[in-house]
Amino acid sequence: MPPAGSSTPPRPAPWDDVDPTDQLFVVITGANRKKKPRTRADPRENSGIGLGTGERLIDEFLSTRPATAHLILIPTTRSDAKSRQTIRALRAHAITAAKALRRPHAPGNDNDDNGGDGGYRWEDHAARVHVLSLQLDLCDVRAVYELADRVCTGTLSNPEGVEGPDAELRDVVVPRLDAVVCNAAYGGWSGLSYLNFFWTLLVDGFIQTVTWPKCKVAYPTRILNQQPAYRYPAKPRLGEVFCACVFGHYLLAHQLLPLLSRPNSAPSTITQPPPGRIIWSSSVEAVRSVFDPSDIQCLRPSSAPYESAKRLTDILSLTHTLPSVRPISSSYLREDGTKEDARQPPKMYLTHPGVVASSIFPLPGFLFWAYHLALTLARLLGSPWHTVDAYHGSRSAAWVILQEQATLDELDGERVKWGSAANRANESFVKKTEVDGWGWTGRVEGESESEDHDKDGVVEHVLRKSVGRRRDVADVTKEELEDFEELGRECWEHMEELREEWEEILGL
Repeated sequence: MPPAGSSTPPRPAPWDDVDPTDQLFVVITGANRKKKPRTRADPRENSGIGLGTGERLIDEFLSTRPATAHLILIPTTRSDAKSRQTIRALRAHAITAAKALRRPHAPGNDNDDNGGDGGYRWEDHAARVHVLSLQLDLCDVRAVYELADRVCTGTLSNPEGVEGPDAELRDVVVPRLDAVVCNAAYGGWSGLSYLNFFWTLLVDGFIQTVTWPKCKVAYPTRILNQQPAYRYPAKPRLGEVFCACVFGHYLLAHQLLPLLSRPNSAPSTITQPPPGRIIWSSSVEAVRSVFDPSDIQCLRPSSAPYESAKRLTDILSLTHTLPSVRPISSSYLREDGTKEDARQPPKMYLTHPGVVASSIFPLPGFLFWAYHLALTLARLLGSPWHTVDAYHGSRSAAWVILQEQATLDELDGERVKWGSAANRANESFVKKTEVDGWGWTGRVEGESESEDHDKDGVVEHVLRKSVGRRRDVADVTKEELEDFEELGRECWEHMEELREEWEEILGL
């Protein structure tokens, strides 16, 4: 019998016979792959954080999970063609990763299950990765709701023209979601001000300038209501950057709650996966000065609509468990029409990729090479945030996805902005990130407090709080924390009002 809302009966999926505890279903928005590099070694090829997250997940999943476990990646793109490119890239990466595991006693993936190293078949391990790509425009509110409904109650298919094992993913059912990575974004920049760049280089120094640049120039915010393709009413106005970075994800995550939540009344004999995770992708540039609470969509002229959207992301995620905010956020995290304690809601986490040389910022080819070189130099000079490429930038998101729930709870993970970091040797780390008005964990603490120590009581240099701090930042105060909570409550109220307003307007 087909799921509700679907006229197509489901077909068997490769994961149907796998134990639920050995399944991992992950949605990653904005996982595009470039068609073709502009040169043979263009650093912009495969530069998206979404694609990098998928690649890193494949590597870490295959090397740490049992040989019986299956990873189901659900990347979203803007078109069938881009979905096919993403599927090809992730399938090729899965094959490479599986071949690399051909050695005895791979950690967490004992080859003895396959007859020892001599009986190891990389094909079997590559077949544990499934890629099912969907098309989504986060600025199209109707499309967001339609896609979420199809994911929750219908069947899903890869686009025509996909080759290999992923071509068989037609009319399949996704029984649950373990993580939704809210990664897709639109910058809205027109370029940079060279005068401001050289001035801040002189005043702030090299590392501060390439970490928190003050030279980006943004277009005036485009109003989606004025674009006929979306068929929106004249009001309320929706800003393009705000919708692409925050509001579209906000709606999508709420509509996917049926698959992200878990029943509270499951029989004790059934091992139930932990609640799903909503993982927001923010930015190291989301500082206090870029955000105006009276204009959270940046509809007024602004030089930083993207950074403002990321600051709003920080505020929403970090405050959602606070006492004055919880009545609002818990309503958002509860499925429409269900009782408050009927199901376990998903957890919400905040990450950022560090500073990556990404094509999201428009630069001509020769300047992009200089930009890539500058970020590499900053890392060599000791900056922890310059991860440079998407694979290293995806470290924090992949870590949150794969971490045991007990570990995240012990770390108070929902109160931390988890950043991707790298040392001079280009080794990847996950680093707590200071947030203006919040600090590192939403508590009053100094640089040396609550640092992460290894088993010998030593703090890795790159993880020290003093490393990578903005020059003009100060330790958070009790008064600032109170103001941050109040700001969070105001932002949550505004977002919920906007969500309900658009649902009513569009009859959703």
